[in-house]
Amino acid sequence: VQLQACGGGLVQAGGSLRVSCAASGRTFDSYHVGWFRQAPGKDREFVAAISWSGSVTYYADSMKGRFTISRDNAKKTVYLQMNSLKVEDTAVYSCAAKQGLRATTPSSYDYWGQGTLVTVSS
Repeated sequence: VQLQACGGGLVQAGGSLRVSCAASGRTFDSYHVGWFRQAPGKDREFVAAISWSGSVTYYADSMKGRFTISRDNAKKTVYLQMNSLKVEDTAVYSCAAKQGLRATTPSSYDYWGQGTLVTVSS
C-alpha cells in the first residue's frame, strides 16, 4: 500500500486543521493506520491510530480530546482532525500502515507516506 499525507499548513494557536492520508492499493481496508509526528530536533512520536474497520481508535495522552482520527475506506483515506492547536503541535505529520494488532511505535509500521508540515503560530 502507498500512502500520501496532505492538508498541512499554517494555523494560529487555538485553531483547527484537518490532515488527510490518501492510500492506493486494493487491500487498504485491511490495514491499521497510524499518525505520527516529528518536530525539529525531536524523535518521531505517536499521535493516533485507527483499526482497519474504524471501530477502534486510540490516541497519545496529549492529543486526547483535541485530535480525532477517522477513516473512509471507500475513499481509501484516513483523516486527522486537530482542534485547539498549540504551538508545540508544530511538526511534520506522517501516516503509516500495518496489518495485525494495534501499535504505537513507529518500528511496528510497515508502510509510510511522505509527511505534511503543520505549523502553529502564537
